[in-house]
Amino acid sequence: MGENHLMLKRIARLEDEALSRLKEVKSLETLNDWRIQVLGKKSELVMIQRTIRELPIKERPAIGQHSNRTRKQLEDAFEKRKEELEKLRLDPLLKEQLDVTLPGWPVGLGSLHPSTQVLREIQSIFAEMGFQVFDGPEIETDLYNFELLNMPANHPARDMWDTLYISDTVLLRTHTSPGQIRAMRAFCPQPIRVILPGKCYRYEAITSRSEVMFHQVEGLAVGKRITLADLKGVLVEFGRKMFGPKREIRFRCSHFPFTEPSVEVDMDCLVCEGSGCSVCKQTGWVEILGAGMVHPKVLENGGYDSEIFSGFAFGMGPERIFMLKYGIDDIRLFFRNDLRFLRQFE
Repeated sequence: MGENHLMLKRIARLEDEALSRLKEVKSLETLNDWRIQVLGKKSELVMIQRTIRELPIKERPAIGQHSNRTRKQLEDAFEKRKEELEKLRLDPLLKEQLDVTLPGWPVGLGSLHPSTQVLREIQSIFAEMGFQVFDGPEIETDLYNFELLNMPANHPARDMWDTLYISDTVLLRTHTSPGQIRAMRAFCPQPIRVILPGKCYRYEAITSRSEVMFHQVEGLAVGKRITLADLKGVLVEFGRKMFGPKREIRFRCSHFPFTEPSVEVDMDCLVCEGSGCSVCKQTGWVEILGAGMVHPKVLENGGYDSEIFSGFAFGMGPERIFMLKYGIDDIRLFFRNDLRFLRQFE
């Protein structure tokens, strides 16, 4: 009976191991391999059944019945698993083992684009100083984009802007300055303080410092007794709120057709703290925007009496502001939709 007991344990072990392996079978091909190994002519179970005739007569019935029952259970398990795998092959939902009662996968939320972030920060800073946002159209006329800004036809200053024309008189605006005229005509004769953010377009070579499409923020203030000192105070306050309270701001003479006098505004370099480096070209200063007092002709084109009213205007590139603030050296990164770059500013 000892040998009989060992034989029964052996058959039980074969059954447990075979059923355990069957659970791991994921395709009909591997299922057929399982069948050959477990139920084939050279399988261990078949070898056991062939040796039953060599056992004593009294032990044969018990071993035979147990081995036959095991074979039947394994054959039934094979057929059941085969049916399951065939269904999975035909039904992709079953193949994925979808359980509709489970909670869904978490959806990754997007974040604001860096250009949007810096635009909102600029708007917030100027809102604290009493400026409101005024929107202008991206498709402009030559009249608003150039002529009313003191740049008549064939004026040499037009060469500063590589313009994308839609027709002889309609174009994609090259700067947000046309919004000055639209804002003045909308509010005249009331004093105004507005900023005009938006997209601009120029037919330029795409480099690390220039793009065909980019953002600008125009600023405009018109009222009585507004002076260059007011402009300087506003821009110094902006620079220190945007880049830090210890920033130094300087003004250089420049020229723009729609302002007189005109200035370029520089800030001490964030990288070297003004001591000189490759970013600031060893000068210790980096340019952040252009500005000036609104030209009398532009004021009059906007509807204001230049003998009574005066004003200042300024313009900046938000992407450039962002680049200076975070040490980015290539404007093309803003528009490549590279998530490795964008996710740094979530």
